[in-house]
Amino acid sequence: MIFEAILFAADAHSGQYRKGTNIPYISHLINVMKILCQNNCTEEVILAGILHDVVEDTPVTIEDVEAIFGRKVAFLVRGATEVQKLVKIRKVSDEVSWKERKQHTLDFLTKDATHDQLLVSSADKLDNLRAIREDEGTMGEELWKRFNAGKEDQKWYYTAIAEALAKRATETGEPLKGISNEISGIVSSLFKNHT
Repeated sequence: MIFEAILFAADAHSGQYRKGTNIPYISHLINVMKILCQNNCTEEVILAGILHDVVEDTPVTIEDVEAIFGRKVAFLVRGATEVQKLVKIRKVSDEVSWKERKQHTLDFLTKDATHDQLLVSSADKLDNLRAIREDEGTMGEELWKRFNAGKEDQKWYYTAIAEALAKRATETGEPLKGISNEISGIVSSLFKNHT
C-alpha cells in the first residue's frame, strides 16, 4: 500500500512545487514518509504521512482517500487537513485568515489529536522546518518573503507548534518525543535572534 500511496500522491500533486522553489512537491511527502518510517510507525500512519496534503492541495476528497486507503488512513489525513479544506468550497477557505487557520491547527494538536494524528502532523512540521532552516542558510532573511505570513507570524506559529507537541509528547512518549525535541531545537535556532 505504501507504493500505491506514493503513486497516488505523485499523480495528485503533479505539477506542484515546494513554495518558492523548483523542487517537486512529492519530495516533501517522501521526506514525511521517511521520518515516519525511521520512527517505526504503523503502515497506516505512514500512508497518512504520504497523503497528508492531498485533500488540502489537490481536487482529491477525504471520501476518495477513505475509498482507496480505508477509514483509519482517512481519519489520520483528516487530522492533518485544515478544516476549511475538507469541504471543497474555495470561497469558504478564502474567507478564513491565515492566523485563524493556524490557530485551529494548534487547538486541534493541543486538545483533540490522537497519538497517530500527532505523529503525522509532527513529521510534516519537522520536514517543513528542516527545509526552512536549510533555505535560510542560503537565502537569509529573503526566505521569509515566500510565505503568506512573515517571519514574526511564522515565529508565533512554529513556537506554539513546538510547545504543543512537547506537551503532548509528555503524555505519549516516543516516538513523538524525539520528533518534538528536534522541532523545538530547530524553532529555537531559527528564531533565536528574532524578537
